[in-house]
Amino acid sequence: MNKAADARDRVHELLHAHRPQVDELSVIDALLVTSELVTNAQRHGGGVAGFSARIAGGLLEVTVADRSPRHPATAIGREKYGVGGYGWPMIQKLTSCVVIVPTGEGKAITVTVLLRFEGAPD
Repeated sequence: MNKAADARDRVHELLHAHRPQVDELSVIDALLVTSELVTNAQRHGGGVAGFSARIAGGLLEVTVADRSPRHPATAIGREKYGVGGYGWPMIQKLTSCVVIVPTGEGKAITVTVLLRFEGAPD
């Protein structure tokens, strides 16, 4: 899984195959988070070393492993806002849980997205 588009396609297929049907806003959140995780692994983590996605108990769990032990950085606290550092705070905002685990060659980031379903009360 080397492209964000490929990862989004996999998550999209997983979400659309699920019953009850996942609502559109949850799909958008999940695809945005997936895209950011894979893009960060490519840009800052030496490439994607692993990818998985699953749904369990109304939650989407996405894991992206890369080849860098460094944790994601943010633009928060910088004097000047330049390029980069905006995706990580967005990931944290759109997910209910983030876990970073060191691996032999870098790290694995697992995020959990709370899913909403069509026809379910808000």
